[in-house]
Amino acid sequence: MDENLKRSIMIEHYQNPLNRGLVNDDSYKKVNMNSKSCIDNLDYQVKIENDVIKDVKFDGEACAISTSSSSIMTELVKGKTIKEVENIIENYENMINEKPYDKELLKEANCYDEIYKQPNRKKCALLPYEGLKKILEENK
Repeated sequence: MDENLKRSIMIEHYQNPLNRGLVNDDSYKKVNMNSKSCIDNLDYQVKIENDVIKDVKFDGEACAISTSSSSIMTELVKGKTIKEVENIIENYENMINEKPYDKELLKEANCYDEIYKQPNRKKCALLPYEGLKKILEENK
């Protein structure tokens, strides 16, 4: 993925984030995630039915990287089983930490494949995946 494409994906998901806005529905599991090194303070909601992620929402204040990463993540995991989502999270974390990963699995999330060059931004890119992971662990 070339640099211009990466940048345009991030900007598009920052300016027009998908699945932004929380719902008032107790069937959604919720977690708040924030970063001490950035303005990021986001709430995530996940609706799980029969071990499938039916919906994911997020809202709050965050930098461009956390916002775009959240938007991409919500689309990447919707409709997937818990096992598939755990695999996506593992591959994403591997990418961010410069370990081998499945590029095809991550689709648009590959736009963060060089975020390791900015260590202070890794937390921003990981925040939504850490939030989702926390929700999944709490619901085992």
